[in-house]
Amino acid sequence: MDRIIVSRTDSIGDVSLTFPICAWIKDKFPGATLVFLGKEYTRQLVSSFDKIDEFLALEDLVDLPLTQRLEAIKADAILHVFPNREIASLAKKARIPLRIGTSHRAFHLLTCNKRVSFTRKRSDLHESQLNFHLLYPLGLTEIPTIQEVQRLAENFQPIEQKLPSLFQQIDLSQAIVLHPKSKGSALEWPLEAYIKLCEKLMDLKIPVLFTGTQEEGNTFRQLIPKHPAVIDTTGQLSLGELIYLISKTKGLVACSTGPYHIAGLCNRRAVGLFSSRKPIHPGRWHALGKNSVWLTFDNNCTSCKKGKKCTCIESIPVPSVLDALLRNE
Repeated sequence: MDRIIVSRTDSIGDVSLTFPICAWIKDKFPGATLVFLGKEYTRQLVSSFDKIDEFLALEDLVDLPLTQRLEAIKADAILHVFPNREIASLAKKARIPLRIGTSHRAFHLLTCNKRVSFTRKRSDLHESQLNFHLLYPLGLTEIPTIQEVQRLAENFQPIEQKLPSLFQQIDLSQAIVLHPKSKGSALEWPLEAYIKLCEKLMDLKIPVLFTGTQEEGNTFRQLIPKHPAVIDTTGQLSLGELIYLISKTKGLVACSTGPYHIAGLCNRRAVGLFSSRKPIHPGRWHALGKNSVWLTFDNNCTSCKKGKKCTCIESIPVPSVLDALLRNE
């Protein structure tokens, strides 16, 4: 194979958990050009994973005339990790010889010539392991262990960025990043709990950085303590700058969202806060990385076990999160 496309046109966290299969493909076909097809805003994340050779932005692709779209997507194989009807149809029109997708999408019956049957929702496997099902047509013989997946994710190298001058007043290597919001993609720990955690870190003379989008910052900015070692970065960083910033800090606290996964890939102390309910539990969505940890309030929560909506994540104690951050001190 000369050219292989991995298509995952969704969010940062999901994209990061696709990197292990990219590493497997590159190890299996070292002479092939590995192309990642994703949304433009994930480009800086994908560019930090050195097993990927090219990035193809979905937005650029759909703006091209049809003949140029067909030329841009030419390859020997394409893996539809995130099913996208338009991309699947385009791949067939481009006559890509090997078109792999899940059998659980009706449009793949008409667009994919290799359809793999597996379920994500009811599986006990980690999301990164589930992606490996799509590699069976490429020669995979068994799903790797989570330890093997962790090893495959070790090729993440953040691209150096020039950070804003506001960080010069603190020692970044000792700083903790708090990322309270998730754009609604996950259950969240209360804002008040993040503020209490910030105050405890301040008592220990540990710098604190709050991250998030401008809109997210608007929901909690007024709660952030006024202190020289507490910095509000919301709305001020590109994704590349955020990745590089996280890689220079001591650790991060967040729910199941993109920056938590970035911290894991950077081997920072990544503390994830979760519900124990399937399919959003940490066994499915914890960050990769040897310094990643995760907390739930109750692994045996009755409501979570029954699959009911539950707010038990809000009861995770602040001291438990602090202990998880500093456990190896």
